[in-house]
Amino acid sequence: MKKFLQKRFLQLIPTLIGISLFSFIVVRLVPGDPVLLLLGERGADPKVYAAMQKTLGLDRPILEQYFIYMKNIFSGDFGVSIVTKQTVINEFFSRFPATLELGICAMIFAILIGIPAGVYAALKRNSFMDYFLMGTSLVGYSMPIFWWGLILIIIFSVNMGITPVSGRMDVLFDVPRVTGLMLIDTLNPEVISLDGFAPFTSALKHLILPTIAMGTIPLAVISRMTRSSVLEVLKAPYIQTAKAKGQSYQKIVWKHAVRNALIPIVTVIGLLFGSIITGAILTETIFSWPGIGRWLVASIHARDYPVIQGGILFIALMVIFINMCVDIIYSIVNPKISGSK
Repeated sequence: MKKFLQKRFLQLIPTLIGISLFSFIVVRLVPGDPVLLLLGERGADPKVYAAMQKTLGLDRPILEQYFIYMKNIFSGDFGVSIVTKQTVINEFFSRFPATLELGICAMIFAILIGIPAGVYAALKRNSFMDYFLMGTSLVGYSMPIFWWGLILIIIFSVNMGITPVSGRMDVLFDVPRVTGLMLIDTLNPEVISLDGFAPFTSALKHLILPTIAMGTIPLAVISRMTRSSVLEVLKAPYIQTAKAKGQSYQKIVWKHAVRNALIPIVTVIGLLFGSIITGAILTETIFSWPGIGRWLVASIHARDYPVIQGGILFIALMVIFINMCVDIIYSIVNPKISGSK
């Protein structure tokens, strides 16, 4: 296990250097000049433009800019936003809890519906419900998030008036930030004593539509994977042995088949959680969710180079960390994995 972890950490270094280089180059290939966007009409004055460019360090050769950027990263400095003048680290961690909360809710939604649906479809193989569930999951997987999000808003917010259109909380409530996770912060005794559970209910309502929009694709993947995995396990020799021993159908299904079928699904869930974080960009933009996805989109519009580079690097770190955790869990469940690598 120790060698397995060491190998994983060593793989991390070239991966992050590659991502930093890629994001650095791509950001500068995007049309638009951050200095002109920042100065606006004043950018027409060459002296003001040159002074601002020098202040931001954009007058130096690109290669030199990259080495300075990497040197600062290794010393813990991810830069300062050109627009807000705040450090990238502070801006990221002020928005990260919103994305994390949404990602966790979307994953819980996908797991709670996807696994039972997949198991049920496998047990009712080739029945109407099997075709219905798998057909629905295929539709869910095929729908673009931005289109699905708009459909949800039109149905549940505009026509039915059940859920809010955007944001994390009604403006009527002022919830002190403790964890940054709104569902937890609204359960603070001080908040409850002041407004009861109304802030919690408001936060929950604001989460419903973004959670469904973000969790639909993972739900479809998990349900289809679960069905395939359960069907595969049901053909295994030990299942036939259990049947020959006269064990009950429920015991064979839940103790032997489903339990063993969930092992590969753990890996899929980990990978999906990583993709959920990156897929937050579309969902947060549609629902005006104040997380890192919307923050990155706004930074791209403003050509805020330090924020875009830092944001991509932080997201990459999160995805790698999640995948590493999945590998560790999987190697614990199946020690042959860590030994073979």
